[in-house]
Amino acid sequence: MISSLYWPYLVADYYHALEIASAVVGILILLSSIDDLFVDAWYWGRQIYRSLFIKRRYTPLQASQLRAVREQPLAIMVPAWLEFDVIAAMLESMVGTLEYKNYMIFVGTYQNDERTKTEVERMRRRYRQLVRVEVPHDGPTCKADCLNWIVQAIFKQNQQQPEPFAGVILHDSEDVLHPLELKYYNYLLPRIDFIQLPVTSLEREWYELVAGTYMDEFAEWHTKDLVVRESLSKMVPSAGVGTCFSRRALEELAAETDNQPFNTDTLTEDYDIGARLARRGMKQIFGKFPVEYVIKRKRMFGFGQEKISTIRMPLGIREYFPNTFRTAYRQKARWTLGIGLQGWAQVGWAGSLATKYLLFRDRKGLATSFIAIIAYVLLLNFLLFLFADRMGWWKVYYPSVFPPGGWVMTLMSVNAVALALRVCQRSFFVYHMYGWEHSLLAAPRMVIGNFINAMAAARAWRLFIVHLVTGKRLVWDKTMHDFPSTDQITAQRQRLGELLLSWQAIDETKLAFALETQEREKRPLGEILMQLGWLDEATLHEAISFQQGVIAPPLPPNDVSTAAT
Repeated sequence: MISSLYWPYLVADYYHALEIASAVVGILILLSSIDDLFVDAWYWGRQIYRSLFIKRRYTPLQASQLRAVREQPLAIMVPAWLEFDVIAAMLESMVGTLEYKNYMIFVGTYQNDERTKTEVERMRRRYRQLVRVEVPHDGPTCKADCLNWIVQAIFKQNQQQPEPFAGVILHDSEDVLHPLELKYYNYLLPRIDFIQLPVTSLEREWYELVAGTYMDEFAEWHTKDLVVRESLSKMVPSAGVGTCFSRRALEELAAETDNQPFNTDTLTEDYDIGARLARRGMKQIFGKFPVEYVIKRKRMFGFGQEKISTIRMPLGIREYFPNTFRTAYRQKARWTLGIGLQGWAQVGWAGSLATKYLLFRDRKGLATSFIAIIAYVLLLNFLLFLFADRMGWWKVYYPSVFPPGGWVMTLMSVNAVALALRVCQRSFFVYHMYGWEHSLLAAPRMVIGNFINAMAAARAWRLFIVHLVTGKRLVWDKTMHDFPSTDQITAQRQRLGELLLSWQAIDETKLAFALETQEREKRPLGEILMQLGWLDEATLHEAISFQQGVIAPPLPPNDVSTAAT
């Protein structure tokens, strides 16, 4: 039992240890802050330089220029494992949104995922441009495995059509697209081999704090960090969605890997493929084409009136991210595991000095995530001691090893300024994308984000160590997704003819003839199209059901594409 005379000195020893620990943590935070400040300086310096010398010399790209280019055939890949709750809504939104006609959608499903297969088959009956690709073994495996089977189906389709696909686009089943997305890719292909668009979170309510961390982080990352990465190294990592590969890029990757362009030994195959293309010297860009979005937003933290407004921001992909602590850290653990640990094991530190620096930025979170939590614990301890001192409950201290005005206080002051800059910049980017209410919440959400990142790093380390020790293969850790309602997307009801055109069920010539017949004979359009043999009853029934907002009765799955046949 500790003597009552000794325990005050034990607590004083503890306080002494806290001082030393705070100095060590402060140094580590400073090193990380210097890295962040360099990125800030590069970004803002680049912005000033471009404003003064570059933007004045070039006329900005206009939407009319995108629309003037002939439509090349494009393919869209959507890997789907347990996406039965969102895949139909996503496909409906995609087909109804895209201002493009010459494209096909390839959705990959697993043979043991009946519910997702049923939903995709229901959509396939509706959309002639949709192909379901079945992975000929049970899931889950990894996303790269599913994508490789989709790629085989795309290569097979290339052999059956007069003009092969000029580009292949990667999307997830929760993505919300912009009408001009394929027009933008079409404009750049085949000059550019790899095009990545910004990814942002759809706006959440102010009280959805976990989902809000994604809003904040992606607003800053995809406005600033990826721009700096492209500028420094000419290499852009794929975000896994909103990524377009030229035909040449995909064929060369497939040729070097026995028709397996996506790396099945990593959980972040998208990040890996961007690095591999950079090593092959293929041209990559991070697309920054400003467009307008129509949004609904309630002012004053949801207590004000709802207002429909237009915001101008880069063309990109929007989606809902997880809104619970558990789903968020598990999703981020997969990113951390694939980018930080598997990428380190497979790629090492290859590349130029700029590439090595960016690899360091990608991997430093494996340690700094924990340092942030340690800093919070230290701060809490010092606050408790301060409170006890103010209340007169505790007065026993050793002389401080770091006297007032010394280097440690200077260190803490510098770190405080760096933190203030971090908060200000995060708030700035959030303000321009989501408004002042969310910008005020950026600071407290940074704290929540740090706890999520620490849990993600811990889980990533655990999974990786277990994998190394046992040899157990790492598989697709499913994140359940949400898709916005039609009210949130501000959808409009289409006429039957427009709907059938968007589904590629008929062409413009046939529709024009049928409309002339309808005007002359005063008969329903669907009846005329069926009588002429241009439309079957099942498609007409599906189209009318879609117009009315009801689900048509399912039919047995058939006509499934598989790369294995």
